[in-house]
Amino acid sequence: MRTRRGSYYSASALVAGEAVACSEERTKRKRAAGGDSAPEGGELAVAGSRRRRRQRVQAMEESNLFDGLPDDLVLCILSKLSSTASCPSDFISVLSTCRRFNGLGLQPLVLSRASSRTFAVRARKWSDSPHRFLKLCADAGNVEACYTLGMIRFYCLQNRRSGASLMAQAAIKSHAPSLYSLAVIRFNGSGGSKNDKDLRAGVALCARAAFLGHIDALRELGHCLQDGYGIRQNVTEGRRFLVQANARELAAVLSSTNAASLLAWTPHGGSASGTLPPRRQGAGAGCPLLSDFGCNVPAPEPHPANRFLYEWFACRGCPEGSGLRMCSHAGCGRSETRKHEFRRCSVCGTVNYCSRACQALDWKLRHKANCAPLEMWDGEVNAGAGGGNGDEAIAAS
Repeated sequence: MRTRRGSYYSASALVAGEAVACSEERTKRKRAAGGDSAPEGGELAVAGSRRRRRQRVQAMEESNLFDGLPDDLVLCILSKLSSTASCPSDFISVLSTCRRFNGLGLQPLVLSRASSRTFAVRARKWSDSPHRFLKLCADAGNVEACYTLGMIRFYCLQNRRSGASLMAQAAIKSHAPSLYSLAVIRFNGSGGSKNDKDLRAGVALCARAAFLGHIDALRELGHCLQDGYGIRQNVTEGRRFLVQANARELAAVLSSTNAASLLAWTPHGGSASGTLPPRRQGAGAGCPLLSDFGCNVPAPEPHPANRFLYEWFACRGCPEGSGLRMCSHAGCGRSETRKHEFRRCSVCGTVNYCSRACQALDWKLRHKANCAPLEMWDGEVNAGAGGGNGDEAIAAS
């Protein structure tokens, strides 16, 4: 029942009110009849009135009370849902509820606040529908959608110009992952020839992403300063950036996991029980670079766009022939756009990396144990030969 102000009574209140009204009507009839029961016609009238009241209450219970909510309130709720959804189904299931929710859920205000998990579609389920949804989010000004769709178009769909343009739109709005991806493209000359490399532009983009706190950009900039790659060499400043990258990585892990279980370490890299941590035993569950400090923490979760690239090329293979290679770091997913674009390990020559950051991560995570046969290390440990700390184990192809 709607009042003059537009509010609704609850169904339970209506039922209670109808029961009171029926009781009062029955009492009046008894008093009018002198205490005797009401005539048969009166009983039929009361029964019909009760039936009509029950039908009205049932119809109100079956009606959708969300129709009475203002559009502004529904938009606020949908915006909050899109920004906190843990998977695409959390948001898509709401859009399929009714026509009104579908129309309001596709408003630019809602799409511009969607998180990267809202459109984290799997590569095996890629079709025109998720492509259109990502395009709507990108047109609404969502920087995460611009970055994700830009990476998919540039590397998977081989639409280089459109993909780079979308990432540039996000980079203009200070989106750190987009800035770092554009830096990697400049370092490698991706989408063009070897002469299209622009090391200075790559360093500038990397520095901007590092200023925004991007861990991989900090690590890449540190290696560039140490090696004099695209910038004047400054070993001290490079090491400072590498330490800052490790500190930010540690802070991110401690803020998302149980810190008490990560601090059970000894200065020599062993655990409190005297046994080697799982990373030393080849388990690969520890964090790649924080193991330098004796911490056994989980590796950082890759961005949904990088996970999509990895799944795409794992299922369909690298484009433009079998001569192209993928970055060997599992958390990257980038593929070459021309032959011999990525740099390879100078010791074993079996792995390839799109950047020094991916090489450093993969070295500590997995490649350190598989870089060279044990026979090559015999007699060379004392001389300091071999893969070293991973910084020397990569060279331009």
